[in-house]
Amino acid sequence: MSARLLYVMDPMCSWCWGFAPVAEALIAQAREAGVPTRLVLGGLRSGSSALDASTRRYILEHWQAVAEATGQAFRFEGAMPDGFVYDTEPACRALVAARELDAERVWPLLGLIQRAFYEQGVDVTRAPQLVELAEQAGFDRGHFAEAFSRADTRAATAADFSWVQDLGIAGFPTLLAERNGQLALLTNGYQPLDRLQPLLGRWLQQAACA
Repeated sequence: MSARLLYVMDPMCSWCWGFAPVAEALIAQAREAGVPTRLVLGGLRSGSSALDASTRRYILEHWQAVAEATGQAFRFEGAMPDGFVYDTEPACRALVAARELDAERVWPLLGLIQRAFYEQGVDVTRAPQLVELAEQAGFDRGHFAEAFSRADTRAATAADFSWVQDLGIAGFPTLLAERNGQLALLTNGYQPLDRLQPLLGRWLQQAACA
């Protein structure tokens, strides 16, 4: 019997940032039961152009809603300045590179990227910033930079995006539970921990008995 969770998200998705403490608790719950979690990158916005004022205002309204619903911290002042290109592919690719280099270190890097973007206003669409964060997560700077820029890492990132699209997942965060190749949906969109923890607990119990 093989079982795992699949956490489908984008590091520059505000609802995924709101969901971060919930995801962390659920991943720990699964780990205690011997079930690993694989991070799958969704590709929220890829190859976008620079934000105009109305789009920036629209996104910041979303951020405000997420902050109010989840209690997660956001830095609104100076966020996404003039000329900012909201392209999430580089941050997703950094996590794919991390996943291939050291699957366990992908989780601290994810947290660092999210906090840098939402709490500190760092432009995590840029390679130097992503390499710096990877080093903070414990990766060798040179090895990570090389992996991040490789063609096969770009292809693996595109493959994640395609898998998510082919499955018809339209929103993030999405948490799937997979047992013997069969997928079950735990959540599509933000839900609080007290709603998801029992659901995951029942699935883990069934997985253990299978």
